[in-house]
Amino acid sequence: MRFLLPAAAAVFLLTALPATQAEDNQSTYEQLKLFGDVFERVRSDYVEQVSDEKLIEAAIRGMLSSLDPHSSYMDPESFGDMRIQTRGEFGGLGIEVTLDNGVIKVVSPIEDTPAYRAGLEAGDLITHLDGEPVMGLSLSEAVDKMRGPVDSSLTLTIVRGDQEPFNVTLKRAVIKVQSVRSHVEGDDIGYLRITTFNEQTSPGVEQAMESLKRQLGDKMHGLILDLRNNPGGLLDEAITVADDFLDKGEIVSTRGRHQDDTKRWNATPGDLADGIPMVVLINGGSASASEIVSGALQDHRRAIIMGTKSFGKGSVQTIIPLAQHGAMRLTTARYYTPSGRSIQNTGITPDIYVARAKLEEIKGGPQRREADLPGALTNDTLPKPQPPKEGEKGKPGDQGKDGAGKAPGATAGGSPDEAVDDYQLARAVDLLKGLYLFSQRTTN
Repeated sequence: MRFLLPAAAAVFLLTALPATQAEDNQSTYEQLKLFGDVFERVRSDYVEQVSDEKLIEAAIRGMLSSLDPHSSYMDPESFGDMRIQTRGEFGGLGIEVTLDNGVIKVVSPIEDTPAYRAGLEAGDLITHLDGEPVMGLSLSEAVDKMRGPVDSSLTLTIVRGDQEPFNVTLKRAVIKVQSVRSHVEGDDIGYLRITTFNEQTSPGVEQAMESLKRQLGDKMHGLILDLRNNPGGLLDEAITVADDFLDKGEIVSTRGRHQDDTKRWNATPGDLADGIPMVVLINGGSASASEIVSGALQDHRRAIIMGTKSFGKGSVQTIIPLAQHGAMRLTTARYYTPSGRSIQNTGITPDIYVARAKLEEIKGGPQRREADLPGALTNDTLPKPQPPKEGEKGKPGDQGKDGAGKAPGATAGGSPDEAVDDYQLARAVDLLKGLYLFSQRTTN
């Protein structure tokens, strides 16, 4: 069995509970007889002939979809697709979705996929597929319609906030998910982004941290873990990633229907970041496994959580293969952060709220400074300027007080004159730089 924590997936549950009393048995038999009567009437009298397999599958799907959004039945094809996805490669549009009041809601687009490049956003509602309404379809049926041959096209009708509905045409592709990316921000901040939790995630985190350490060495003064728009994935991968940055203590616990189902996972010694300050970025597209990681690091005060409130999926699904009949995805437990809180329907609240924003410089009139005032005193602590030697010109890169040059390596948050493309990331960089500067002043 494999534990999954997807925020948006078609999933199923089939349970048979042993009756403990005679009246319970009688009630169960009556309900099964009712099902049998309806089944036989449909088989014999429906206007068109329907196979028994189709009727039974439809009954199972309907039963399971009434339980919760994350329990479902997967036919053999869907089960195969799921296994491919958790391995890090699958076919489709590159979009994680859930069902919301009869329409498809985007949880998050996956980076470097057709959906991501087309500009789909978390919270977008998909109302039509190739002009056909999705209302009335189950989540699994809608997902099946969004899948198809590579290079074939599909037109989605999108509702975004108060805007008028608009169409987006996407070309299906093989989606290869590189779940971990890293780079250096400025000259001293490591940046680590996890887009999903699949089987490649924890090895990817270890490799990325090794790469950052090779680039920065002792000069890495902070680490940003970006979990924005991460829809979740495998529970064991989330636990391993949280353990990568924790030395001790509980990471997460799960509690099922029965008391014996309670499980706890604890951190092992060792911190890949060697205790340097961390910021975890989250938003409304951060769900499930990414909420486990951010919740654990927040409760242990290992990292500052920054951004906006997360998705709020606090349940665990178990994949149960059914011989020659696909598999069930069954919601078997709720999970709890180390402090014992459930984030179901509430999400992780960031320590520092930072919404998406775009900064724009306000152009003002010329500013006069002390040095511009007639007769201003000179600064007696500065060395006296040396007159240039005959024939000597200014050094390359020199500029006057109004020069527009930028410092080498400046990134978002590194220079006030530079456009900030990612405001949340810029604030995380500023915070880590500030923490490092403060620590230097208190220790020197």
